[in-house]
Amino acid sequence: MYTLYLYHDFFLFQTCHVQAVVTMFNYQQFRHISAPGWQLGWTWAKKEVIWSMVGAQATEQGDCSKFKSSPPHSCKRDPTIVDLLPGTPYNQQIANCCKAGVIDTFNQDPSNAASSFQVSVGLAGTTNKTVKVPKNFTLKAPGPGYTCGRAIVGKPTKYFTSDGRRATQALMTWNVTCTYSQFLAQKTPSCCVSLSSFYNDTIVNCPTCSCGCQNNNTRPGSCVNENSPYLQSAIDGPGKYTGQPLVQCTSHMCPIRIHWHVKLNYKDYWRVKVTITNFNYRMNYTQWNLVVQHPNFDNITKLFSFNYKPLTPYGGGINDTAMFWGMKFYNDLLMQAGPLGNAQSEILLKKDSATFTFDKGWAFPRRVYFNGDNCVMPSPDAYPWLPNASPLTKQPLTLPLLVFSILLATLLAYV
Repeated sequence: MYTLYLYHDFFLFQTCHVQAVVTMFNYQQFRHISAPGWQLGWTWAKKEVIWSMVGAQATEQGDCSKFKSSPPHSCKRDPTIVDLLPGTPYNQQIANCCKAGVIDTFNQDPSNAASSFQVSVGLAGTTNKTVKVPKNFTLKAPGPGYTCGRAIVGKPTKYFTSDGRRATQALMTWNVTCTYSQFLAQKTPSCCVSLSSFYNDTIVNCPTCSCGCQNNNTRPGSCVNENSPYLQSAIDGPGKYTGQPLVQCTSHMCPIRIHWHVKLNYKDYWRVKVTITNFNYRMNYTQWNLVVQHPNFDNITKLFSFNYKPLTPYGGGINDTAMFWGMKFYNDLLMQAGPLGNAQSEILLKKDSATFTFDKGWAFPRRVYFNGDNCVMPSPDAYPWLPNASPLTKQPLTLPLLVFSILLATLLAYV
């Protein structure tokens, strides 16, 4: 479960209007809100209306026929709010707004881990005792998956001047906590893991039907072959911006595949190559991130072309989980399926003599997450195993014994 907080500060009453600032803080360590962005909804407790907004807008105005002269921004009992786009005029902006609803993770970019807007509410009351807290909060980011609790009134938020010498406070502050569940967000997984190693010719592919199966009878048009003549028309056709993936036809049918390859073995170090492949023809993954769990991650020595941050989800000094993401303006944008639809890096790890081994699949990850979603792992029985022995390794040992036996027999013949 993942948590996202919403803070609502009522800070000014004027002519029966309540001015409020709503801020969403994304405290999730490795789940961001990607395009097309968040949608926030609630149900008013009374007959409130939204007179105006700054930094966001309601998707529908609703029935405002009883307001003759100047109709409100929205009269809906259950409004849906969306962020404004980049490039919005400055007189319609406030801090942390106008990013098309995209909110980064707290680990990747704390400065962009919040989104705010200001709303002027009418018919709400004139004091902090008559203002009623809305209910039935919903958050789509951009699809389902979040469940929001009820609003809890807390201590009024304090605001400090730039010199820090004076503080003002909101008249009323309340917050809502929204938790995320991958099972509610989607029926099938969204990524899978494949494995390979230098000591075994076996390449373990993603499990068959990891994210669904090819079935033209029940799911027509669910995938497109890479060399299909209808590929371009399928990409440009209906549904491009609905968030529904259009994937390349594979045995696993996943939009994202993570490949873990044990590449080299040194005396004191070993090297891994990680490749992220995008099979989705409709999605560029902006500010993507990858979380991997492995017991040797407490000895990461060198990383190439990825950013890295250790995570300690279990506490107690256990450092076996690492978060990776692309470098800004280099590979932080994972392009859609095609020649450029991949990102890769190599990780150099120092060996711990007490635990290191290539035997029994120890060199492969325990869990993998992409953009916060748990990826399907192959069965442990299918992992590339370290071979016990081979004829090639025994031959150099037996050949000198054979030569020695021939020489000894020749010497005895002359005695």
